[in-house]
Amino acid sequence: MKRDEVILVRGGGDLATGTIHRLWSAGLKVLVLEAEQPAAIRRQVSVSEAVYQGEAVVEGMRATLVQTLDEAVVVWCRGDVPVMVDPKGALIPQVRPAVVVDAILAKKNLGTTRDMAPLTIALGPGFTAGEDVDFVVETKRGHRLGRIIREGIAVPNTGVPGVIGGYSAERVVRAAREGIFHELRAIGDVVESGDVIAEIEAFDGTRTPVTTCIGGILRGLLRDGYPVTMGFKVADVDPRREELENCFLISDKARCIAGSVLELVAEQLWK
Repeated sequence: MKRDEVILVRGGGDLATGTIHRLWSAGLKVLVLEAEQPAAIRRQVSVSEAVYQGEAVVEGMRATLVQTLDEAVVVWCRGDVPVMVDPKGALIPQVRPAVVVDAILAKKNLGTTRDMAPLTIALGPGFTAGEDVDFVVETKRGHRLGRIIREGIAVPNTGVPGVIGGYSAERVVRAAREGIFHELRAIGDVVESGDVIAEIEAFDGTRTPVTTCIGGILRGLLRDGYPVTMGFKVADVDPRREELENCFLISDKARCIAGSVLELVAEQLWK
């Protein structure tokens, strides 16, 4: 691998953005592939927002939506990160990246294969290191977070969020029905237990309120107008009221994972 070769990251959510930011900060050339309708909750720290807004800025890093690889070259020349809509990775053979990082965090493999690049890395469960990809990075909070797995799999998805401020599942707000999500509050708002933060409009026009289980700061909130199914994650409450700034900063978890990805890329660079 050479320093000016492309590192392609599939996914632009908050955990993916931690990795993208770390690689960009190290002076590496990153291309992000996203879905047509990203569903990031922590939108203030997700480059996937560029799909909707044309660009997104996270901790000094500017991500810009592009339509072609020629446009991506212009963005790289500015020192920024290009984002393209390509959920199936159809452009990967044309890009010929030195590294592919699957950071979709779907808890399953949505099509990443080991032959996509000389170095392939996947974040979280759903992949087997040495088979689906070269390496897997653990994403579950705890002592093993960020550990590089060279053979085998990450800890299977438990469906239970990590503990923050003494709360786990209570932090996450999920849709109680199918419909269209409509936000009533904003990321960074202080909320109390039972507050109505959004509504879900059913196809018959009725609206169901979305309420919080705990008080704290609204750290993440789904984009207004997004179609949801029952159980879909729509918001995230951080009980640490004194840490408003966290809404706009890459998380410790994302940075830990990012460090392991950079370690693997550096290992490839120094070979």
